[in-house]
Amino acid sequence: MKVAVLGYGTVGSGVVEVLLTNQASIAKKADMPIEVKYILDIRDFKDSPLKDKFVKDMNIILNDEEIKIVAEAMGGVEPAYSFVKEALLKGKSVVTSNKELVAAHGPELLEVAKQNDCNFLFEASVGGGIPIIRPLNSALTADEIYEITGILNGTTNFILTKMKTEGRAFEDVLQEAQALGYAERNPEADVEGHDACRKIAILASLALGEHVDYKDVYTQGITKIQKEDMDYAAQLGYSIKLLGSCKNTPDGIYASVQPTMILNNHPLATVDDVFNAVLVKGNMVGDVMFYGRGAGKLPTASAMVADIIDAAKHQSTNIMCFWSREKVALEAYEGCKVHYFVRLKGNALTHEQVVQEAFGKVECIAPLKADEYAFITECAPIQELEEKLSQLKDVEVISKIYIEK
Repeated sequence: MKVAVLGYGTVGSGVVEVLLTNQASIAKKADMPIEVKYILDIRDFKDSPLKDKFVKDMNIILNDEEIKIVAEAMGGVEPAYSFVKEALLKGKSVVTSNKELVAAHGPELLEVAKQNDCNFLFEASVGGGIPIIRPLNSALTADEIYEITGILNGTTNFILTKMKTEGRAFEDVLQEAQALGYAERNPEADVEGHDACRKIAILASLALGEHVDYKDVYTQGITKIQKEDMDYAAQLGYSIKLLGSCKNTPDGIYASVQPTMILNNHPLATVDDVFNAVLVKGNMVGDVMFYGRGAGKLPTASAMVADIIDAAKHQSTNIMCFWSREKVALEAYEGCKVHYFVRLKGNALTHEQVVQEAFGKVECIAPLKADEYAFITECAPIQELEEKLSQLKDVEVISKIYIEK
């Protein structure tokens, strides 16, 4: 079985490494040898022992009938989308780790694969080496999934863990994450929640069987979280995590990515450092959690190679995936009923009466600073809570965080 790898960066080189290192065991599991014939990259690798495999023209791969599987590890939407679609139209199966591509064009590419008796597989696009796509598409299909919530970004989880355990500021830990290679020089996609947003959109689409558009998912990052917020959370027996979540409630379907206070006995509260985890709740199976390294060269490459093996075993047979182009009508997130943890500048003598007039009953929290007033609201729609906050004239809101009680 001849394979082409698109892109020889971190993940692409990892795919080649896994295929070469585990060649014998992969051949057993696939019931055939799997060989990398081409590697597409615009750069030159003259000193590489694989230099004869490098090509710069995608047409060489598209027009080679020996190539049955294409592993896309380029990232971004273009030219990855064009290359992947062309490969599928020629009956070549495609595996990818590209969450941007899958979130934007997943249902269309699955449809093209089905029409051409090949496969579009994307286990590595969410959770790196954590197996989650395949279970949602097979093992959990008997259930009605009513919630899927996860820590889906290792960079932000590393930052929040360090802020909690070492009492450091966000900016300080971000610099360490960049120095360790966990965060990019421009960390916006991670810290503003965009990466987690695309991932929860993919998972929610598979859980619901219809398309959840990532552009419709309410998204808030971690840049406003302060170490004092961590101290308050610890005092209350909570941890702060960036959670991507989709919940099918009696009021409708809500999807979000946001910092969330969760109790320390919550299954996701102890997921620390660069690890990821996904909690799935089904009406029959109950709670199921998937945990592991959510990123990194070899964990992600391992998931891609697992898809390569699956594609090799299902030549000319399309693996059904329940993700239609029909769009899920998400409820406006402003209508979601939540509790807020709120910190205000100023003491209780200054604010207690004003807060009670605006919010009515609240749970007052013992202040960690003399010039702060903290409280937890009653459960109410976000829009209503925001309106009440706006009634606090001449009061500085230091922070407001969704708290899951």
